[in-house]
Amino acid sequence: MQTNSCRVNPVLPESRLKFLFEPLASCYICPRDCGTDRLHGQVGVCGSNAGFNISSICIHHGEEPVISGNSGICNVFFSRCNLACIYCQNYQISCSRGGIVGEEMQLHEVIDSITRILDGGCHAVGFVSPSHFIPHVKAIIEALRLLDYKPVFVYNTNAYDKVEEIRSLESYIDIYLPDYKYHDNKLARKFSKVSDYQQIAHAAISEMYHQKGSTLIMNETGHAEKGLIIRHLVLPGHIENSMQVLRSIADISTSIAVSLMSQYYPVKTVENHPELGRTLSRHEYEIVKNELENLGFYKGWVQELESSNCYRPDFINDNPFN
Repeated sequence: MQTNSCRVNPVLPESRLKFLFEPLASCYICPRDCGTDRLHGQVGVCGSNAGFNISSICIHHGEEPVISGNSGICNVFFSRCNLACIYCQNYQISCSRGGIVGEEMQLHEVIDSITRILDGGCHAVGFVSPSHFIPHVKAIIEALRLLDYKPVFVYNTNAYDKVEEIRSLESYIDIYLPDYKYHDNKLARKFSKVSDYQQIAHAAISEMYHQKGSTLIMNETGHAEKGLIIRHLVLPGHIENSMQVLRSIADISTSIAVSLMSQYYPVKTVENHPELGRTLSRHEYEIVKNELENLGFYKGWVQELESSNCYRPDFINDNPFN
């Protein structure tokens, strides 16, 4: 192993860590299929090497109520997303190049940060933008399990994931939390620089459904312990895309819990964009909500339109959501 973060590890055996990270020598982990040798210091399309590139490990109270609960979730925010959404609310950490808030960590530092939060009462660990860091997700989970920590593990993804990688996570992940962004691949290409998003996301989510079904398994405190929740963020001016996304989910099952989000707001990267430089209108959101109901979905969450004022992280802060 060539990176310090892979070499120094008091928790997992070196042989196990090498095995987990070997795919990074020619990285085809995400659908970008760039084949980069991340293991030896090169960076892929995502801009990431083989290190634990993590921008924040913090308590987050803004996930769906069955995930956050009263104590919040310990979220691990990976840097440099494998998509390139021009409107990303986490733009400070998600762009593929340039200065990124956060730093490369060593595994024992990651585990120390997570266990301190778990010891404080959090019941779950979420991995945010993990699609290009699946070996790291597995290493973190295995290390925590060796230390006899058994939180609920949440895979919080943009859904641009390979089916075979999702399949490999079945014994690791308790709750899948994908954001199904686009049915219209023209929008995906325009806003996120991928031309095959719909096919990739639908296949990945179908595998998540195959693993977890549509039943959210809850514990006695009202927290979800296993299951699938699909998110969709409604973009201003593109409600037809949103309705097509909902229809695509309905083709899998209308029993799936859907979180329909109205929280979009134009970050500085798109504040003057002709389409995305405004918030969602009440009329637009009501149309999509009506489609959700008409399709027969009966589990999940909707948001108040004013939520666009609430979810504005600043990753300069130790806790971006304070």
